Amino acid sequence: QVQLVESGGGSVRAGGSLRLSCAASGYTNGGRCVGWFRQGPGKEREGVAIIHTGFGSTYYADSVKGRFTLSQDNAKKTFYLQMNRLKPEDTAMYYCAATPIWSPPLCSASQSPYKYWGQGTQVTVSS
Repeated sequence: QVQLVESGGGSVRAGGSLRLSCAASGYTNGGRCVGWFRQGPGKEREGVAIIHTGFGSTYYADSVKGRFTLSQDNAKKTFYLQMNRLKPEDTAMYYCAATPIWSPPLCSASQSPYKYWGQGTQVTVSS
């Protein structure tokens, strides 16, 4: 069973940076989609940054392009989300999620294909 544990959230002022980490256990290397979703107050959960671990294809939400970067360390089975130039509207609970192994190369930004979820880490950006 895949387990995902997020860390790295916190409070920061607008313009600041944070790096989130997602450590995977019970995880077999192989092509799947792994990414970060977020849910802000009163908002629906949305896909923010996603990578296909086999093909390397990525997805970034328009709202974070140029500011957020997702990376992976295959040896450590850890995924990172570097968040720069943070804005108050980035305030949300951030979740790491993964699909089952051998997923198609085009990763979806909707929640439904993602079977495994972490507990989330809170990011708060003040103005």
